[in-house]
Amino acid sequence: MKNIMNKGQLLMMVLAMLWITSIGNAIAAAGDKKESALGPGDTLKIFVFGQPDMTTEVKVSETGNITFPLLGEIFVDGLTPSETERKIVNLLESKDILRKPQVNIITASLQSQMVSVLGYVRNQGRYPIEGKRRLTEILAMAGGIVPDGADQITLIRSGGSKYSKEVIDVLEMIRSGDLTRDLNIRSDDLVYVERAPRFYIYGEVQRAGVYKLERNMTVMQALSVGGGLTQRGTERGLRIQRRDTEGNLQILTAKASDLVEPDDVIYIKESLF
Repeated sequence: MKNIMNKGQLLMMVLAMLWITSIGNAIAAAGDKKESALGPGDTLKIFVFGQPDMTTEVKVSETGNITFPLLGEIFVDGLTPSETERKIVNLLESKDILRKPQVNIITASLQSQMVSVLGYVRNQGRYPIEGKRRLTEILAMAGGIVPDGADQITLIRSGGSKYSKEVIDVLEMIRSGDLTRDLNIRSDDLVYVERAPRFYIYGEVQRAGVYKLERNMTVMQALSVGGGLTQRGTERGLRIQRRDTEGNLQILTAKASDLVEPDDVIYIKESLF
């Protein structure tokens, strides 16, 4: 009988060691990330060593509370998982429920730490930001910028009752290698990718239509995008319809080397000879 008890105790010790190891591995995997504060909607897995009845999975309520066995409601909104662990430990000890309890918390999901990505990305939506996430990482999570998307990203973030707006040139940042503009994204930030600037071309070109305006594109390059001139087309007398800063329509005579501006309408005339 004694041997049976010893084997049972040994088995319990092995299981306990495996449990501690699994918890430790999960914590170590997240150890390199800065902890995010908890908030409504977050789901937590709480483990109390040696107390399986207290092991539970809870969701932070809209009021910022969780419900824990024998303790009832505990306010955790704004606390990190580590701070929540210490708070539960202190409550268990102060109420004489357990002595020196070992509490571990794993965040199953952080619904309160979300960023919105809208506009010309492959997958618009809200994405979790557990730990530090940079702008390029968030764009990658959203599937990247679609071909019609602009190279410049608008970042809108809340500062209490006020909002700030910042425009980040992603293409220039990557070309220059200056990643200081690859900002850390915070909860409730809005990342918006606008449509890329466009130009219009019609008249005696092979493929009249609307096209994406590349940086520093010349009229000659715009003609190439449109498939070039038809047999009746001519480069003489090129016209560009362009609106000024007040919205008034202007008709300009253009040269092949002139730069095209957003929303320009290029007209190719028919040759008279």
